[in-house]
Amino acid sequence: MNKPSPAIIAQSAVRRLPRLALLLFCLAYVLPGFLGRGPWKNADIAAFGTMRELAAGHTSWLHPQLLGQAGEFEALAPYWLGALAIKALPFLDPALAARIPFGLLLALTLLCTWYAVYYLARSPQAQPVAFAFGGEASPVDYARAIADAALLALIASLGLAQLSHETTPALAQLGFTALVFYAVAASAYRNAWKIMGPALGLGVGLAGLALSGAPTVAALLGAGSTLVALGRAQSTRPDNQPAPAWRWVLLTGVLTLAVAALSWALDLWRWRIEIPGLESPADRKEWRSIARLLVWFTWPTWPLAAWTLWRWRRQLTSRHVALPLWFALVALAATVTTPASDRSLLLSLPPLAALAAFALPTLKRSVASLIDWFTLLFFTGCGIIIWVIWIAMQTGMPRQPAANVAKLAPGFEPSFSWLAFLAAALATLAWAWLVKWRAGRQRAAVWKSMVLPAGGATLCWLLLMTLWLPLLDYARSYAPLSRQVAARVEPGACVEVYGLNSAQVAAFQYHGQLELRQAGARAACPYLVVDADAQDTLSKHVNLPDWAYLATLRRPTDKNENVALYKRVSVAPSGQAADPGTASGRQRP
Repeated sequence: MNKPSPAIIAQSAVRRLPRLALLLFCLAYVLPGFLGRGPWKNADIAAFGTMRELAAGHTSWLHPQLLGQAGEFEALAPYWLGALAIKALPFLDPALAARIPFGLLLALTLLCTWYAVYYLARSPQAQPVAFAFGGEASPVDYARAIADAALLALIASLGLAQLSHETTPALAQLGFTALVFYAVAASAYRNAWKIMGPALGLGVGLAGLALSGAPTVAALLGAGSTLVALGRAQSTRPDNQPAPAWRWVLLTGVLTLAVAALSWALDLWRWRIEIPGLESPADRKEWRSIARLLVWFTWPTWPLAAWTLWRWRRQLTSRHVALPLWFALVALAATVTTPASDRSLLLSLPPLAALAAFALPTLKRSVASLIDWFTLLFFTGCGIIIWVIWIAMQTGMPRQPAANVAKLAPGFEPSFSWLAFLAAALATLAWAWLVKWRAGRQRAAVWKSMVLPAGGATLCWLLLMTLWLPLLDYARSYAPLSRQVAARVEPGACVEVYGLNSAQVAAFQYHGQLELRQAGARAACPYLVVDADAQDTLSKHVNLPDWAYLATLRRPTDKNENVALYKRVSVAPSGQAADPGTASGRQRP
């Protein structure tokens, strides 16, 4: 027996969002952040460095490393994608070439989320209430409008902006999760056995997740997909033809087991579970930190998703609620139990956007107005702040913002770009027009409440990636530190390193164009770079009398990130110690 639907939507409320406007939304969100910037610390530049090593043939494709150091993620596919792009596009800067497949992954995430919600909204249990005299929304138009709202909700999510524009395994996991989400959602309406059908999406998505450092997430999503297929095994399609659910049950089960076996064969399984306790103050602080992350990272989708679970509580086992809820729960469990909580939480954004979209047909007009006013004030204020600080950087007025920038980024020299200025100005004008349009007497549309949140998030991200891009490149990059080291090293000379992390190694190789080697008995470079935190153990790995201290170099925007530069001194023949006067006063105490 079908349970009553809480959605009451007329046909007039499900008109399509203009495709050109939706495409411009996506382009304005995807392109900034992938174009025009350098690699940022830490995961972004570290992953890029591993991709360069793969492209140059300096490391194994099955065990990618950077100067003998394994990456932060036990992943393969993201590094493969970046390395193949670098090799295929040698005429482009390696950093730009490596970003191209990741830009496509972000576009894939948006596309798969739209289609997943479209097919979920076509489920019979998701349909709005039928009116006594007709006029309710048609299933196809209703599904299209809900999918538009879900895509806007995903773009509006605050946690998506930065992590979705980095060349890291986290973005690959997001793209493959969205692909699995689409495959399972579309399985009831698309022929699973066609070459571009859900079967291909499920296989590529699960395998991609496992190869991107998330085999456990892949196994859980595969198991959940199997349960969803079992749940509809006795159902019928909208055209009243029997649904071949047994095929999908068999397919998902086999693919899940195959991906688990692949992960075992490639030694991808790792025990990473770290659940905070409740006894110590540090544990309670960790829980508070996770709670704050959940609140801001998933805003504004989490309150709408919670409202969906309440209003659709009688349909919790229906596909359009159960499927995104399972995907979100898996991501939330990974967030709580793994160290990289923000990157794990990134995987929850597509299913939370889907749940948020199903809340819109049940919202009262007063709640929708509250969302609009809050969004208008918040993003308009953020836009004004970005413009004021940019003007202060260019002119020195107002004085306080200019002084704050000079204090936080010493040595930064602002520059003016007409292209960046025009793009920012056009985005600001588009925001003003969007606010005027939303405030006007427009016909009701179910996706209208998500237009301002998505537009505001896009506006602020575009302003940051145009007006503030030189400042962010200076503040979030290792380029200034790398150039300081390169300026003190003779051209062509190799440099030994000790205590540097993967991000610093990649930055010195890319920005400083330095040939690096790990410090040790076999290395014979004339220079040595040591991380300040590793100074205490340096004597265990190198013979200190062989080195003369030159300088301590600091990253301008971080007083705690310093490296010490040494130069090798000559050693007397027959293994005798060098003349004490040679290095007197030069060796770092």
